[in-house]
Amino acid sequence: MNASDKSREAGVPRLLILGGTAEARELATALQARGGFALSLSLAGRTRNPLPSDAPTRSGGFGGVEGLEAYLKAEPIDALIDATHPFAATMSHNAAEAAHRAGVPLIALLRQPWQRQPGDLWTGAASIPEAVEKLGPAPRRVLVALGRNEVRALEAAPQHSYLVRSIDPVDPPLALPQARYIEARGPFPEADEHALLNAHRIDAILSKNSGGEATYGKIKAARALGIEVVMVARPVRPPVETVDSVERVLDWLERRLHQSSPARRGV
Repeated sequence: MNASDKSREAGVPRLLILGGTAEARELATALQARGGFALSLSLAGRTRNPLPSDAPTRSGGFGGVEGLEAYLKAEPIDALIDATHPFAATMSHNAAEAAHRAGVPLIALLRQPWQRQPGDLWTGAASIPEAVEKLGPAPRRVLVALGRNEVRALEAAPQHSYLVRSIDPVDPPLALPQARYIEARGPFPEADEHALLNAHRIDAILSKNSGGEATYGKIKAARALGIEVVMVARPVRPPVETVDSVERVLDWLERRLHQSSPARRGV
């Protein structure tokens, strides 16, 4: 009998976390420490070398709404936590629909977006193509912090000089006359970002409003240097119950799954 079968027989609640974020890893760690759950962490598989987690992890998609619905029923999953990236709107909509069809409780763990502060020079954009357009026709030196899966939109504006930063390489390289690449994973401290912007004489930043502290250093550095940030707004997400902290997810699980044993309450 494998661990999955044992957890079913013991009546241990089975949880699926849709991850890929620091919050998902933090939640998985907290649940592992608390005990009383059979946990699985799912990654989309877009990053070649994701940060490790102690939780059992699967990589790759489910095959849309139908595939995720089938997985939720087959396991069977008692609660689904959507802790994907704020811009992973397709996955979030699929999760909401699949959970509804399967009758599985769902909660989203979503970090707060960044808010404009005094001194910020932000230009808002509803999409990445719109953000590229808002760089304007005159050549500029642009730090691109969008992720490698979205940077093809830069090819519509070849007049600019781009410094593209991503966790994994952009392959194939962009069809642009002036594009340089940095492979790096955050967190990026403000002092380092300040030095990077100065060294490359950056005069604009393309950024998604991801929120969180790990990549906020560039926003602080841009504020200090008076550099424009073209900020892409978050996509519309499904209207599901949403919280912004691991603690609130744990509270929700206690209420929703009617946990009562001392081990599950962590006491």
